[in-house]
Order: sequence, then structure tokens, then C-alpha cells
Amino acid sequence: MRARRSVALALTGLLAAATLAACSNGDGKSTTGSGSGTAATVLNVGMPNGPQTENHNPFLGSSSGASLGYRWMIFEPLVMINGIKPTEPGKPWLATEWKWDANFTKLSFTIRDGVKWSDGTPMTAEDVAYTFQLRQKNEGLNSDAIPYKTVTQTGNKVDLTFARSQFVNQNKILTVFVIQKAQWSTIKDPSQDTLKNPVGTGPYKIKSFTPQTTTLELRDSYWQDLPKVKELRYTSYNDNNAQTTALANGASEWSFVFVPNVKAVFQDKDPKNHKLFFPANLGIHGLWINTTKKPFDDPALRRAMDKVINRDDIFQQGEAGYFYPKVESVTGIPTPAGESFIAPEFKDKKHVVDVEGAKSDLAAAGYKLEGDVLKDKTGKPVTITLTDPAGWSDYVTDLEIIKDNLSTIGIKATVDKANQDAWFKNIDEGNFDAAMHWTNGGATPYDIYQNIMDGKILKPVGKGGVSGNYGRFNSPEATKALEEYANAADDATRTTALNTLQKIMVEQMPVIPTSASNIGGLYSTKNWTGWPDDANSYAPGQPTQQNALQIVLNLKPAGSQ
Repeated sequence: MRARRSVALALTGLLAAATLAACSNGDGKSTTGSGSGTAATVLNVGMPNGPQTENHNPFLGSSSGASLGYRWMIFEPLVMINGIKPTEPGKPWLATEWKWDANFTKLSFTIRDGVKWSDGTPMTAEDVAYTFQLRQKNEGLNSDAIPYKTVTQTGNKVDLTFARSQFVNQNKILTVFVIQKAQWSTIKDPSQDTLKNPVGTGPYKIKSFTPQTTTLELRDSYWQDLPKVKELRYTSYNDNNAQTTALANGASEWSFVFVPNVKAVFQDKDPKNHKLFFPANLGIHGLWINTTKKPFDDPALRRAMDKVINRDDIFQQGEAGYFYPKVESVTGIPTPAGESFIAPEFKDKKHVVDVEGAKSDLAAAGYKLEGDVLKDKTGKPVTITLTDPAGWSDYVTDLEIIKDNLSTIGIKATVDKANQDAWFKNIDEGNFDAAMHWTNGGATPYDIYQNIMDGKILKPVGKGGVSGNYGRFNSPEATKALEEYANAADDATRTTALNTLQKIMVEQMPVIPTSASNIGGLYSTKNWTGWPDDANSYAPGQPTQQNALQIVLNLKPAGSQ
């Protein structure tokens, strides 16, 4: 799964959100439940993502539904997997049973009876089959490049076959969200088109939309017990600071956002109720480099850049000493979570700042440092633009640190605080020099390396719809090793392939890893209880992850039995 982080644009202040948090929900009950003697009915969710354009298309990572996370309240998966415990058995959801064959080339689902779409019609196995057929036929929807071979349906059974083993993609396939054939068969381009009236099996439907706030209301019926939360209000704040203020004053009750000095700014404002839950996963953050652009297509230059980046400063200053822990292994594998996967030759090799070593390596590779200017092999000064959206305060600080670090070897860097929409488009189409970005996470480091190096998801500069390999890294050796890992029949073969991938990462550095990932959230127990925490980690704490639906279903008004 992806550990999606916050995004930001421009938005007016918090007054409207604060007003929303205190208003009536229409049935005379308080939406906060605080001091009114009535139970809470509304949950206020926030993200620092700026004004939204109405689009409830669940396939689009840039849609309002994905950006704020409410797509998961409308569209449900076949199986619910705990994102922080991905090796544990999944929880039956729209599928009651599923079975893989021995080599993971066939998967059989039994589809749940009694589920209805929000328009009142029954959900059937035909809808599930269509869900996979649409992904099979539309490259833009098959973001994980799943090699679907056949999709068949008989009664309440759906069978899938694949061109090769799906050992590494098990959870990605099981957690596919189901769409209604009647609605989506009328949509011209599901990978691009706007969806204004989504029909889903989830417990909520759209009530209203503004660029600042999307409101979801509870359906009359649902195949599970109806959640206690009758209304969900997703407010999109200006930036991290605005979102943090809303959390501190109670206008927002749940968010995923970077908060500098989190104890003083958030926790100490209400020590009893203000909580944070940031469980780690096996994913990373780092500086993604566009490997198609000269001179950054040269691994020697990328390795030298890696040697001068100060990860301690990034962790302490950029990530406030808690948000994203530093990556120490030169392989990019987070520890201790990934310690057992690190190849013997790299066990004790950690990132250290080595400016003189970087200068020596550059000289040996044909670069010249003239004063404080590094010149490439053609005699041209080396310059680079580092870019991330303006509101991502931690990433922007990280880039400022990296800018200073690169100056020690004569690289002139510029930090571009980009417009969110323009940034997403440029990253997607490969029109950038370098950017802080995340990787996928999973049960093994395969997901990290596949996201960075897989040639099967490689697209030329200018073509969007990518699901990774944003740096356009082209390594047939890496692609082969990824395929060998994915199709291995035993652990020894997988280990050999993973060791090869680590060697490529260290020697070619397509991404400069800086930080380990997590799937976190900040929330308040003042009005709602039942949140996941260290004692009961039944789901990640992030409102934009699929497991957010599980959390909402688990919440109860504070003080209720």
C-alpha cells in the first residue's frame, strides 16, 4: 500500500471549519457532543490539501475523494488487510472466502450475498467480475501492472487467472475496491473522467460538496451494522499550519499531517484526548532523481550526492525528531523493521556524511570542482531544481537542508515550492529534476524496490498515469531481479534476487533514501472513542488509507457503552 502523505494549496482561514464543527447536524443533536449532554453524531476529518475540485472517481489519486480519503467510505474492498500487519490473514469484506492455487496464478473469490449499492440495487458477482475486467482492459486503471489473464464469473464465484505468480501482489489484488457495472460501463474513460454521483456499497453517500468541505451522510441501510458516525465532514485546510491549528482547537478531530513540536502544539493542548498513532511500515521517503536528465543520468553523480546528505538534520529539523525516522542502511531498507532482509555485504554499512569522499569520487568520474562550482564532463556547471508543494512544510525543510548539503560539492540547487496540481502532473509525466517523494510499503522490501526500479511500469517522459518509477530508472537487471523475486518458488531464490536489488540500489542510487515511512494519524478522543493505538493496532491511523473505513465503523460516541 501506499503511505500517502499530506498535500497543500491555498485556502481561506479556519473560521468556516470552526463554525461547521459546532453547528447542528439537522436532528437537534450536537455535532461535537462536548458539554451539551448529547452524543456526538458528526466526525470532523481534516487534511491540509487546499481547495478541492469535485471529483469522486476512486481510481484517481488526485481526485478529491482520494486526496481527503472519503473514497473508502463509499467504495469497499473484497478483503480488508491491516496495513501495519500485512502478513496477517485478511478480514472478509465483500468477499466471504478466497483461495489461491499453489503457485499464485489463480485466485477464486466467493462473493457476499445481501449487499446493496447506494442506489438500492443488489451488488453481484457480475459487478466484481466487471471490476477486474475493467482493470484488465484499461492500462490506466491497472496501476500495479497486474498481469490479468482471465476473469470469469459463475453464480456467486469469481475466478481470476494470471500470466505469472502473484505472490508479491496478493494483498493488492485482495484489497481491490468494487465498482458498479451499471454506472461504470457508461463512463467513457474511467482512468480520467470526473465522477460526480458515486454509487458504492459503503455506509456513506455524498451529501454536499464545496472546495473547502465535503460532507458524507449515512445511508439508510448497510450490509453491516450502521456506524455510529452519522455524518462525516472532510475539510481541506490551507496547509500544515492551518490543519494543525484546527486539530489543536478541536475544529478537526482526525488528520494525517506533519506537526513540528507536536507535543507542545497538539498533545499538550488537551493531554487527555489529543493522541497520535504513527505505526511504521516497510516503505521509505527520499530524493527521487529524474535519471533521464543529464548529468543526473550518471550513477557516480547520484552516489556523490548521497554521500553529502545529512540525514540527522533531516530527521531532527525537517521531520521534528518523530515523523519519519532516518534510514541508516545504505540499501535504503528501514531498520529495525527490515534488518533481516539486508544482504550480508551491506549488514554494517550505514549512511555517513563524507564530503571529501564525494569530491574524490566525482574527480575520478571526470567532474571538476572549480572554486565552489562543480562542472560536469562537458564543462557545464551542475545545477538542479528540488521541488515539492509549498504546503508540505517538512518536505520543503528537507529540501532546504539537501540544497545546503549539495553546495558542499559545488552543486547549485534551487528549491521550488510548487503548486500542488502542477507538481503532481510534473512528477507523473517526468518533468522535474528531483523531488522528495514516498515509496510503496509492504511486507518485504520488494515493494520499495519495485516502486523505484521496475521497468514494467516505466513510461517515457511526457506520458502520465505512472504508479511508481517516477525517476524513469531503466535497469533491465533490476527488472529481471524483481521478476525473479516475484516468481520464485522458494525463499533462497527470493533472497538471491533481493540481494541483487540491494546491490543495484547502492551502486546506482536511483533514489537517495532519507527516511522511513509510517502510516499515521492524529486524532481526538473527546467526542469519539475506539481509535486504534499501540495497545489495539487493528488498523493504521491514517484517514486517507483504506482501513479508515474500519476505524469509522469502530468508533463510538465518548461516554457511550
